[in-house]
Amino acid sequence: MGDMDIMPEECPRPDMDYLLQVLGDLIAFRTVAPPGSYYHEAVDYLVPIFEGMGFMVKKMVMPQEVFEARCADKRLMGDRVNMTASLDVGAKETLVIYAHLDVVPPGDGWTTDPFHMTVMDGKAYGRGISDCKGSVAGLIAALKALKESDVRLKYNLSVLLTTDEEVGGYSGLCYLTDIGLVKGDCMLCMDGFSDDVVIGSNGIINWVAVVRGRSTHSGTSFLGINAVERSVPLMQKLMDLKRSIQSRRSSLPASSALEAVGVTHLTPILNITMINAGIKENIVPDRCVIRGDRRVIPEESMEDAVLEMEKAIKSLDIDMDFRFFPGYPPMRMNPDHKWVAEVREAVEISTGFLPRLSGAQGSLDQAYATDKTGIPTCVYGVGRQMESNIHSSDENVRLVDLESFAAFLIVLMSH
Repeated sequence: MGDMDIMPEECPRPDMDYLLQVLGDLIAFRTVAPPGSYYHEAVDYLVPIFEGMGFMVKKMVMPQEVFEARCADKRLMGDRVNMTASLDVGAKETLVIYAHLDVVPPGDGWTTDPFHMTVMDGKAYGRGISDCKGSVAGLIAALKALKESDVRLKYNLSVLLTTDEEVGGYSGLCYLTDIGLVKGDCMLCMDGFSDDVVIGSNGIINWVAVVRGRSTHSGTSFLGINAVERSVPLMQKLMDLKRSIQSRRSSLPASSALEAVGVTHLTPILNITMINAGIKENIVPDRCVIRGDRRVIPEESMEDAVLEMEKAIKSLDIDMDFRFFPGYPPMRMNPDHKWVAEVREAVEISTGFLPRLSGAQGSLDQAYATDKTGIPTCVYGVGRQMESNIHSSDENVRLVDLESFAAFLIVLMSH
């Protein structure tokens, strides 16, 4: 990747100094979700940039009553802030471009300051630099290069920059979808990686089981009901189901990075990821809370995935509540769609690399928008799945990949 010499002569080149300046500014905003900090400040920084390039810009704060009705995550605090920017150039079609501004908490183990972009050895480091503030900076650099050139845009543009994606929140792209602001003829989600063009993803269902018992002194535990021990048969049933579920495969190829470690196609997943019970060794616990998730391949339905889990645990004689929290649905695009071909061609023209088409094992809020609007969608971003340490310490992106991504956007918007 990154063979910039293949760029058509008529295409402007991105200004890397400007790109890195914007990216450094974006990294410095600690837009960590949860709780969702510095959303106002990040959007206020971006508004004049887009206005200066001729966009009609709206800073949007989600109404509190909508937040209370649709956002159950008690870890979130403050306003939920999004931004839309539209540019009408008189084209026949509109391209919707989406990315999110929030990042996961930095965590431990960094060798650099996660909120001060560090450039060294051909890479840039910082929290959110590949997921996905690098994409946002690449877009801004691409738009600046086009504005300063004589190249005519092929599409009207609708740019959506949202928050709360990292908490699976409704308050970002899903909210904008439901109020009718996701409108266009094709869509690029920049919340991806540069290894492949992603045309599908797994859906996600979170679940929680609350197993009830009766507390007593552990010396006379036979007088109580141990909620932890009662949870063991439940977990055994789920593990039996896990083996069955994870023996299935989607027909959609997995990413090239996962193929390199033997995963050739999207795989459905059932996880037990959290358990919380007990207050002291000599007290029989009266409550055990178990949480996990189910990843749903495009061939499955969210409803059938729930029913399958309910059926698996139905025979258990356990006093418990088992609840499901469906999130983003699975997504799948027709690989022969003309928009898919156009995105791949833009990557090849700008970088000399023809990407393969694949699916994402994770789940995307983009799938909600695609499901509700029917707008043909591709997912392509910066960073490399097995190299960029997304959601880990020392998150990074190659400088050449940032330049290639901006060049790709220039070709896509003008070619």
